[in-house]
Amino acid sequence: MHRAVLALIMFVLSATPALAQAEFTVAVQDVADRKAVFGTVQSVDVVAARARIGGTVRGLSVDEGSAVSSGQTIATVEDPKLGLQLVAIDARIRSLEAQKKLARVEYDRLSSLRKSGTISQARLDESQTNLNVVTGNHAALSAERAVVAESLAEGAVLAPGDGRVLRVAVTEGSVILPGEAVAFIAAERYVLRIELPERHARFIGTGDEVLVGARGLAVDAGSNVRTGRITQVYPEMSNGRVIADVEVDELGDYFVGERTRVYVATGLRRAIVIPRDFLHQRYGVTYAIVKGEGEIMVQPGQHTGDEVEILAGLKPGDTLLKP
Repeated sequence: MHRAVLALIMFVLSATPALAQAEFTVAVQDVADRKAVFGTVQSVDVVAARARIGGTVRGLSVDEGSAVSSGQTIATVEDPKLGLQLVAIDARIRSLEAQKKLARVEYDRLSSLRKSGTISQARLDESQTNLNVVTGNHAALSAERAVVAESLAEGAVLAPGDGRVLRVAVTEGSVILPGEAVAFIAAERYVLRIELPERHARFIGTGDEVLVGARGLAVDAGSNVRTGRITQVYPEMSNGRVIADVEVDELGDYFVGERTRVYVATGLRRAIVIPRDFLHQRYGVTYAIVKGEGEIMVQPGQHTGDEVEILAGLKPGDTLLKP
């Protein structure tokens, strides 16, 4: 008997929070008056992969939409003159090496003769100068060869950063000049760029929270919305519009230039907002259960996450019950 009473008491105590959560008191509160605008997916940085030397494009390995990583070779620019210059310099270096070897042998021989007093100091100094000149010419030509070799290596066109190729400006076999763009690459970080009418400029600022609709141009801002944050408001207006960037997660699979709806707060207003769990529909009509009155037909408004605005049918102080 005592066990049965104790079990009944425990059941009542455990059920009390659930009963309390099944009621909701209607009240008027301040809600953000949100305006729907189009946000365009943009890359934070669009950089060009440029040719460092002039020549003919070979080995073009990317196309529009290709994913690239920083330092990846996306094409090679070939200049046949550089190879010929390298061959000519190598031949001159070999010639100077032979001259240097001969000048060293002559200097060593004259040094021995100078010790025995056979030749004058002037003759030895002349040999020393000749050796120094040949050595200097050899060093200068080696440096010149390094410059040509570096120019030859710079024929590789490298991706300046991780991202996706937006546009390829050349084709295989094209002749390009130094500094000409081979491809344009969008960095991996994307933002939504929005434009607001000038009258709403005073309502937005860096750090403000916005709602981002589902992918596509669906009008309903229902439960599929995501939260974003304004990261930059540009100080210059364009055609009477304020431009701002919104940062939101998981934009990497969007197309650059794709549009989606963004809901921006443009002020506050007073409204009744209740959890959507306290509403139910029957034959296309929305009802709420008011304690002591029963079912009341209501007019729902804007949906935001798990809450819905009520335009008509409820008044402050009403206690709602879950259906």
